[in-house]
Amino acid sequence: DTACKNRPLDLVFIIDSSRSVRPEEFEKVKIFLSKMIDTLDIGERTTRVAVMNYASTVKVEFPLRTYFDKASMKEAISHIEPLSAGTMTGLAIQTAMDEVFTEEMGTRPATFNIPKVVIVVTDGRPQDQVQDVAASARTAGIEVYAVGVDRADMQSLRIMASEPLDEHVFYVETYGVIEKLTSKFRETFCAANVCALGTHDCEQVCVSNGRAYLCDCYEGYTLNPDKRTCSAVDMCAPGRHECDQICVSNNGSYVCECYEGYTLNPDKKTCSAMDMCAPGGHDCAQVCLSNDGSYSCDCFEGYTLNPDKKTCS
Repeated sequence: DTACKNRPLDLVFIIDSSRSVRPEEFEKVKIFLSKMIDTLDIGERTTRVAVMNYASTVKVEFPLRTYFDKASMKEAISHIEPLSAGTMTGLAIQTAMDEVFTEEMGTRPATFNIPKVVIVVTDGRPQDQVQDVAASARTAGIEVYAVGVDRADMQSLRIMASEPLDEHVFYVETYGVIEKLTSKFRETFCAANVCALGTHDCEQVCVSNGRAYLCDCYEGYTLNPDKRTCSAVDMCAPGRHECDQICVSNNGSYVCECYEGYTLNPDKKTCSAMDMCAPGGHDCAQVCLSNDGSYSCDCFEGYTLNPDKKTCS
């Protein structure tokens, strides 16, 4: 299945059908749209598509809420007729903002975080002020791709498109080869997040990186030379831990412990000497002398310590 399985979009095609686009060329644009739809994961909860047609006037052929299956979309596209006359690209983008990217027309609420994308296909120079309109579209969070064909004015395409321009401006010599762009867009929209697709081979963490991905590891683990699997770091290596006395490595993490006669403080790092002479803490018969986490026994006056170092005679 060649369809994208990730990254839902609210995608609007804006196609130029001004007089300079010959009828047979316009048919090729429609084929391009159909092929694009074939590569996408179309559906109410996945990618929604709208198509707008413009010349001197703008016509919303169908908004985002109308079709959620490929067959109906492609059928509707096959019936689109060119409008002829001028090239009001700015008006078309403004209409997309005002009339298509609205929740009533099927755009999903901002809280869904679904990318809003416009693909403008034109072979001419806009006859209106496209710069300000395109800038406000981008400010509104709409990602703009500009596809120029044949006589298209490259400067206008660059003014319209989102940054980085080399990923958002495309040019083809003729409408006859516009289908070549299908694979370009497929890469752009489908491979946007390989990590989400689940086709990666990272053992722990997958980090999407444009059209590729990198593997990473959880804290306390380090990436092996194969760049896929992870090994627990020895957290008790010098300089890695904050234990006052004893560090015990524990599967990519560590815990602190204390020497005999010391107790772990509430900070779980430092140790304090226990009072070994506290009742029950020693086995001296008469006198217990505390000594930094340890103790020794002594006797009252008139007694002497036996060889067992505990009892007195």
